[in-house]
Order: sequence, then C-alpha cells, then structure tokens
Amino acid sequence: SIPLLQAARKRNSLNLLGLNEAELEEQFVRGDGPGGQATNKTNNCVVLKHIPSGIVVKCHQTRSVEKNRKIAREILQEKVDLFYKGEDSDVFKEQKASEKKKQERKRRARENLERKKVFKEMQQLDKK
Repeated sequence: SIPLLQAARKRNSLNLLGLNEAELEEQFVRGDGPGGQATNKTNNCVVLKHIPSGIVVKCHQTRSVEKNRKIAREILQEKVDLFYKGEDSDVFKEQKASEKKKQERKRRARENLERKKVFKEMQQLDKK
C-alpha cells in the first residue's frame, strides 16, 4: 500500500544496488521555496537522473552544492534499489516495519484513551 518510490530516504541501508556514474545525468538549477536571495540567485539545487530507469531526484536540502550532490546520490541509490528489487529491497522492508510500529503505537494510544474514558465514566457514576 506504500508506493515503492516514496519509501526511499527513510534510513541508511547497507545492501543497496550501486550506481554507475556513466548512467547518471546531473544538472544544477535554481532551487525554490524560502531563502530569498540566497535561493533565487544561486544554482545549488541538484537534479539527478538515472537514465536506464528514468528516475529523477531533485535535492535542495542545503546551500552547499557538494552536500546536495551527495544527498541526491543517496536518495537516488535508494530509489533505484526499490525500483529494481521492489518488495525485496531493504528500504521497503524497513518502511514496512516502521509502518507496523506506527500502527501499533496508534492502537495502544486508542486503547489508553478508551480506558481513560471508561474510568472517568465510572468515577462520575460513583459520585452520583
């Protein structure tokens, strides 16, 4: 139920497919969003495309081009791994485990709220 390519960039996985630099197309463009002149006048946003799969990653997390290049490659590597391995990918498995934990926390919170509600009702009945 999680789109495969949206699961990327959640955690560091060790068992990822490698990227070949010859298969990458890199561009530097102006970023968007908050930042004013620092954002609008510098080309520090990195757009990285994996040619065989057609996956495109845009990274503008920092003001440094080198850091954005590194982050973009990490994100692209995870997305390419997801693209080729699908549900067998470590990234996908970590995302599924994370979703399961989140659902468990929500379930426990709902149960606690229900218990508190019942407890308050019992207190109000005892007062009457």
